[in-house]
Amino acid sequence: MTSTVLIVEDNPHTVELVSLYLRQDGYSVLSAMDGIAGLELFRDHNPDLVVLDLMLPRLDGLEVCRTVRAESEVPIIMLTARVEEEDRVAGLEMGADDYVTKPFSPRELAARIRAVLRRATADTAARGGVPLAHGAISVDTRTRTATLEGSVLKLTPTEFRLLTLLVRTPGKTFTRDEIIDRVFGYDFDGFDRTVDSHVSGLRRKLDRAGDQRYIRTVYGVGYRLDGG
Repeated sequence: MTSTVLIVEDNPHTVELVSLYLRQDGYSVLSAMDGIAGLELFRDHNPDLVVLDLMLPRLDGLEVCRTVRAESEVPIIMLTARVEEEDRVAGLEMGADDYVTKPFSPRELAARIRAVLRRATADTAARGGVPLAHGAISVDTRTRTATLEGSVLKLTPTEFRLLTLLVRTPGKTFTRDEIIDRVFGYDFDGFDRTVDSHVSGLRRKLDRAGDQRYIRTVYGVGYRLDGG
C-alpha cells in the first residue's frame, strides 16, 4: 500500500522539490501552505507521516504539532531554519519524532522519512508483547502506555520507544549508536544531539513523577536505566 506524506511548508520551492523526491520514491504527497490548512488536510486524509515546518503563517508549527499529537501518533518530522537548541527541543517535546535544519538535502529528508515509516511499522508489529516492568516503571506495548508508581506518563512516541528499550534491559548501558539503531532505525552526522534531547525529555518526565533518578549518563559511553 502506498504511504501518504503530508508536507506543511510555506515555501513553494521547498514543497515542489521534496514532493518530487517523495513521488519518485513511490509516496502519495499532500501539501499545505499554512498551519490551519495543514490541520484540515491531516484530519481529512489521515496521512502516514507529516513533514512540518516550524515557521508557518496563520498557525505555527509547534501549535500544529501539539494538536496533531493530541489526536494521533502519526510520525512527525519538523523542518526548521532555527539553529538554537531550545527550538529543536521544543519541537521534540511537542511530540515530533525528528527535525531537519534548513537548508537540507531533499535526499536526506527522503531517507529519514523512509526510516521513520519503517520504525512506525515495526512499532505496530511489536504491539501485543508481554508488559514490561522495572521497579515502579511499567510499560505496556499493547496499549502503548507507560506508568510510574501507577501514574500514567505522558510520553511522545519516541520517548515511549526509548523507555521500552531501556526497561527491556535495565542496567545495560546503551551507546548513542545503539539507541539510534534500535529507537530511530537510521544514522547520520550529528544525530547524537537529537538522541540527547529525547533522553533529556524522558529523564525530566521520570524525575518529575518520582524521587529517584532513573536514567543515568555513562560519560563517554551512553545511557542506562537504574533504579528498581
